[in-house]
Amino acid sequence: MKKITNPPQHVGIILDGNGRWAKRRGLPRSFGHKAGMVALVNAIKNTFDMGIKYVSIYGFSTENWNRPKEEIDYLFDLFREFVKTKENEIFNYNVKLNIMGDYTKFPEDLINEIEKSLIETKNNNEFVLNLGINYGGRDEIIMAINKILLEKRQVITKEDFGNYLYTKNIPDPDFIIRTSGEKRISNFMLWQNAYSEFYFPKTLWPDFNKKHLIKAIINFQNRNRRFGEIKENKWKQGY
Repeated sequence: MKKITNPPQHVGIILDGNGRWAKRRGLPRSFGHKAGMVALVNAIKNTFDMGIKYVSIYGFSTENWNRPKEEIDYLFDLFREFVKTKENEIFNYNVKLNIMGDYTKFPEDLINEIEKSLIETKNNNEFVLNLGINYGGRDEIIMAINKILLEKRQVITKEDFGNYLYTKNIPDPDFIIRTSGEKRISNFMLWQNAYSEFYFPKTLWPDFNKKHLIKAIINFQNRNRRFGEIKENKWKQGY
């Protein structure tokens, strides 16, 4: 895919609709998750091909533990395959893996696979894949505050605070996509998305393909990001 002009530097994706995709086809939810994983690999490759340097994926939230054990176990199986860098073509893009969330709550063998992938990709510098697993935005903020309290700091800036988050050294997301038509962020990157642009296509995640991604990026490019500012000439013109 040809790189596009002026793409967002950092895109976040909230994967939504796997279960509904399967239900509409009379299939078990596991089929939706499997199809969703295929869509995820393709989407990540497509974003990198476009020249988007950072991609953040909401893979497993802190609330997902409330799902049936069988479904959670199946998701773990998918994660095991996903993080095996030598078997995952995503990592051929010179991608550094970053984990956002407390993966130490996962099964031991999955923890080992994650840590192995973190080591194998730590020197990669072309792209960054920021994977949110056992992640919640509120938990991340509380984690950061507790770190600050342990250091007994009296004053802290916004920039300092960012250094205590999972996304240290990663720029805030410019653009966040949530599929399936749901219009909420579900505890995703609450600190980081203060000035993100949002996009809520009705497409269920397993059906979200390159065409949908290009449409989303064009939508982003057509937005006027002011970050609370108005240029003096615009003020005089009545904007």
